[in-house]
Amino acid sequence: MKRPAITQPQLVPVTSVDDHLPAVPDLALTASAVRARLAAVAAWTPEFAGDGGLFADREPAGAAVLVPLVQREAGLNLLLTRRTDHLRDHAGQISFPGGRVEPEDDGPVGTALRETEEEIGLSRQHIEIIGQLPVYSTVTAFQVTPVVGLVEPEFTLKLDDFEVAEAFEVPLAFLMNPAHHRHHRFEFAGAERRFMSMPWQGPEREYFIWGATAAMLRNFYRLLSDA
Repeated sequence: MKRPAITQPQLVPVTSVDDHLPAVPDLALTASAVRARLAAVAAWTPEFAGDGGLFADREPAGAAVLVPLVQREAGLNLLLTRRTDHLRDHAGQISFPGGRVEPEDDGPVGTALRETEEEIGLSRQHIEIIGQLPVYSTVTAFQVTPVVGLVEPEFTLKLDDFEVAEAFEVPLAFLMNPAHHRHHRFEFAGAERRFMSMPWQGPEREYFIWGATAAMLRNFYRLLSDA
């Protein structure tokens, strides 16, 4: 292990908050505006390319996640999942639906759609794929492609209760406002880790969005804020 594990990220001190940065304007957060922005940018350099050093020497593996933007009357919401507490990896964490690329998948889009159907029962017939974000390298050696999709609001979810404890929505405008982007720094035995978080208070509980999920959302913010 080259870096200390973080088991209680919400307890790691906050070093700064990006409330000096502008929020993405509402007009840039409509379905048509996000679709146009993704179509207009062929390639770009993300703020966060990955987690950094690896916990173990592993061969890189492909993975993909869906960034599902639900088209509600009040605006776009991001659909996220909370992992079950008994999982060996990422127990209890907030994440996008997704997973490892399998040989039968038709690239990262196929992986993202298949995993979304398997994890939360969201059928691909409700999803319009509008683009991809840059590949993100995780500490566990996965090369993750975030696939952005617009989701029609008339859907029914069926969660895989072994992997997914719940699915919930967060207003995209909240996540695209840097006043909610917090930086954390953690040191242990001479090693250091830094990460971002975007905690969101839901109707009944707080959801601590952090790590790779927060980093990919920060990259999404940079793309939309540069429009």
